[in-house]
Amino acid sequence: MNLNYYLLLILFPLLSLSQPTIDEAIEKYNSKSVDYIRVSELVQLKNSNQSIKLLDAREASEYSISHLQNAMFAGYEDFSLKSIQDQLNTQDTIVVYCSIGVRSEQIGEKLQKAGYKHIFNLYGGIFEWVNSGQTVYDQHNKPTNRIHAYDRFWGRYLEKGEKVY
Repeated sequence: MNLNYYLLLILFPLLSLSQPTIDEAIEKYNSKSVDYIRVSELVQLKNSNQSIKLLDAREASEYSISHLQNAMFAGYEDFSLKSIQDQLNTQDTIVVYCSIGVRSEQIGEKLQKAGYKHIFNLYGGIFEWVNSGQTVYDQHNKPTNRIHAYDRFWGRYLEKGEKVY
């Protein structure tokens, strides 16, 4: 038999096992209706002491495991603008995040419709934050290595930290 045939037999199973990337998932599931901010850009903004409001668009069980420092819980399924309105101004720079950026895009759209002007979706969400070596905090505001991975499908995008389901 032909050498190319053997190579194909060996490589095909390996190619089919390749892990999808966060970039591929975002391309597939997001409409890009909310401008992205990358982890490195958010780190720079935070380090410059610029006023930024962080909104966690995950469920309470996910937020309690870990979240970005000083992030407000906004929720997703039961998101209510009224519950966070008193803490936000329409001119605030607001960064919304979830696991990888799908749910946060939807919450960002709601904020835009409500008149908020400077809304950003954290590209790759808390997973990319952790994958980039940034710190997350537990419900007692202590650094933690635990991250709620949502489920096994989405959890495959979390490369670092201890996955919690």
